[in-house]
Amino acid sequence: YTDREITGAELPITGVLGDQQASLFAQVGFEEGAVKNTYGTGLFALTVAGKVPPLTEILATTIAWEIEGETFYALEGGAFIGGASVQWLRDGLKIIENASETERMAKSLPSNEGVYFAPALAGLGAPYWDPSARGLIIGITRGTTREHFVRAALEAMAYQTRDLIEAMIAETGKEFKKLRIDGGASKNDFIAQFQADILGIPVERPKIIETTALGAAEIAGLATGFWTKDDLGKIRKIEKVFFPTISEDEKEKLYEKWKEAVAKSMKWSSI
Repeated sequence: YTDREITGAELPITGVLGDQQASLFAQVGFEEGAVKNTYGTGLFALTVAGKVPPLTEILATTIAWEIEGETFYALEGGAFIGGASVQWLRDGLKIIENASETERMAKSLPSNEGVYFAPALAGLGAPYWDPSARGLIIGITRGTTREHFVRAALEAMAYQTRDLIEAMIAETGKEFKKLRIDGGASKNDFIAQFQADILGIPVERPKIIETTALGAAEIAGLATGFWTKDDLGKIRKIEKVFFPTISEDEKEKLYEKWKEAVAKSMKWSSI
């Protein structure tokens, strides 16, 4: 129970979750084979893996949650730099004033025009695991503007997410029919649409994108009997679905150039 002197009453503590596990619970619940990605400072893709911990070489096996004595596991892939790249554009390079303007800036260009950003500002996490990688912006010409830098940073979130999803497919042998997204940067329509394009599957954005808090509330309510497992699916409401709009050939060409850019950023530092 909570301390009465702090909260004013003894309130039962009925659920304890990590932030990504809470987000997974709100987005997926007990549905195996579904995948979510959180666009925060970093990027975190998780899928429920059932009651047997999966063996993995390039992702993390984590306990999703334990309910009524049953333990459920998840596969997790994390990229270090997601929304942090936008913070860097704002605070480090000072080429934007706030994150909200990035959607308009990215949409002002017909394409990335060959400019790619490998955001290895703190090395690379999954699936590369290269602490010696360093950030790289490539494809710059005399015609490159700050809009290109912004678009490249937003696209990098979608490319990294595909990296994580591809790793999950390789580890599980399962294809995903859609991606469920949340986190602060998920409200950016450019990111959500480009994510659908580069994955080639629909992307669902819920009305409540702060799913970490929602998941914690759901599991606490489940423990107290406030609602049942059947109720959980009704709590999640979809705000918008983004469908792929580019061809398979274009999608793969964009992704291959991304892979080339990432490869050039790796093994750069001796640290």
